[in-house]
Amino acid sequence: MSSPVISGALDQTHALLKGVPADAWDAPTPCSDWSARQLADHLVNLPAQFATMAKGEQVDWSAPTPHHDDAAGTFRRHADDLLAALEAHEGSVPEGMMAGEFAIHGWDLASALGHDRSGFDPEVAETGYAFMSQALADEQRGQAFAPAKPAPDGADAYERLAAFAGREVPFSRNR
Repeated sequence: MSSPVISGALDQTHALLKGVPADAWDAPTPCSDWSARQLADHLVNLPAQFATMAKGEQVDWSAPTPHHDDAAGTFRRHADDLLAALEAHEGSVPEGMMAGEFAIHGWDLASALGHDRSGFDPEVAETGYAFMSQALADEQRGQAFAPAKPAPDGADAYERLAAFAGREVPFSRNR
């Protein structure tokens, strides 16, 4: 049986990718080394990487991320493949790991584009935070995650997760 949290994370990420304006691909993101295009390419590739993990195969996380002209369409295909792999290999990839990746990078992209996140499911970020706060020690952060920063008062689940992942919350698009 597939996870409603992961299905929801995939659906909201797909909707976010469908809403990226053509002139926004070069926008800066909270991931300081990535433009919106590079971040979207990473997001598009994540379900394929998780599907590979679900099948018990090795993922080369350091491999260059391919560029996808149809980010939303390619993401949807990869997402469907991931759901099928998770159905066939239940419990093979930690739900919190996947939720954390989709929540953080969904927040990153929405923040970079100034998109409204009111429709984002807080359970996705909460599931990701529960996993990451246990699995990600300070010495494991490396290049992927900066040291945790304090979340502002009144921060929602996505903002708390983003701050834990070392993002500036709120993100200033005018940097």
